[in-house]
Amino acid sequence: MIPDAVANTSPPYLGRGLKLVHKTLRNPIEAIPAEAYVEPLSYWRVLQHEVALVTDPDLIRQVLVSDAQATDKGESVRRPLGAALGDGLLTAEGADWRWQRRAIAPIFRAAGVDRFVPAMLAAAERAHGRLAAAAGPADVNHEMMRTTFDIIAETMLSGRGSIDIDRAGASVTAYLHQTHWANLSSLLGLPDWVPLPGRRRALDAARYLRSEIEGLVAARRAAGDAGGGDLVDLLLAAEDPTTGQRMTDIQITDNLTTFMTAGHETTALALAWTLDLLARHPEIGRRARDEIATVTEGHAVTPDHLPRLAYVRQVLEEAMRLYPPAAMIVRRLVEPMTLGGRTFASGTRILIPVFAVHRHAALWEAPHVFDPDRFSPEAAAARPRYAYLPFGAGPRVCIGSSFAMLEAVAILAVLLRDLRFVSVEAAPPEPRLEITLRPSRPLLLRVERSRLH
Repeated sequence: MIPDAVANTSPPYLGRGLKLVHKTLRNPIEAIPAEAYVEPLSYWRVLQHEVALVTDPDLIRQVLVSDAQATDKGESVRRPLGAALGDGLLTAEGADWRWQRRAIAPIFRAAGVDRFVPAMLAAAERAHGRLAAAAGPADVNHEMMRTTFDIIAETMLSGRGSIDIDRAGASVTAYLHQTHWANLSSLLGLPDWVPLPGRRRALDAARYLRSEIEGLVAARRAAGDAGGGDLVDLLLAAEDPTTGQRMTDIQITDNLTTFMTAGHETTALALAWTLDLLARHPEIGRRARDEIATVTEGHAVTPDHLPRLAYVRQVLEEAMRLYPPAAMIVRRLVEPMTLGGRTFASGTRILIPVFAVHRHAALWEAPHVFDPDRFSPEAAAARPRYAYLPFGAGPRVCIGSSFAMLEAVAILAVLLRDLRFVSVEAAPPEPRLEITLRPSRPLLLRVERSRLH
């Protein structure tokens, strides 16, 4: 717990609210006030809405776990993403969310995702080949987006069906990039009638993606072909263990679009930021390559190797501390809640700035330093549980976290086995919060062959 966890009692005032709006429009990361990196709780009023910014691990636990029933997501996710995701796991609320979570959870348990590792490693090898052949600096963010979407497409569709994977990927990219303004609108509490840039393009991309997936699901159900083991088959067979309820084609489409959008970009961003950090800290890259060489004995990476790559996993965990892909958690109070000695009314927006929590001076020593040893078993055990939130926490913790970490370790292990990444620019790109935490410019790195051990 952060010592003296009391609210910042400085009175809210209009000038601060207007400054916050200006910074949020430019980059929500800039709008996180300085006190969020040193204090447990602050609050103010923005455009008639009270906002509480929570960074203390005990208070985070209260919001996301012990008092989670007093909150919902409000429009924080539905407004920017609802057109594509419908009522899937990320956007659904209440009983609709609970039964879907019960039905889908077995698919993504740690033991269940092992079936997807061969597809992960195959896509990683293809990425390795493209990067090794790059004639000049490679945009690793673009390359990781391509790689993780390849994995999503293969594990979801098993290469079957008539969906155009390349066009689907372009639609996902277009949709996500055009949701920036909708996300800002939601954070600021603007009404729905406010016109937003890119809305029509985003809607067109969403309609195409949903139409293609709906057709695929309907065809698979009509064929009675649910034995292939991809995500379409698994969702067709999924049922609520309590009631036996199964999903309709529309509900399956909602969840497939959810995994296609949220399920590939977050992992890709984690990997891209990791590669940039390794390029800027070559000694850490060498240590990771040494571990890979020891575990694989110079051979290709296999599924059996992945659980033994402890330091590679620590590298990824530390990169996600500094650059959490989901850098802001937003909740709305549906009943009053007392935090840090102050009671907030129903309707208050609760912001948990994961970016600031992960760099909080009271929670991390030298918080801006890249140090994977923070995630050794001993160091992790000594840290407050809710000081680290790359996948959220509580009932709505990311259901795909095991899949994502397994995928990220697999890709990083294949790339680092005999490749070295070198910075070509003096400073890293500015992180910009646009639904996810993206680099403000192409993340260019030079790729070199490293000596095999």
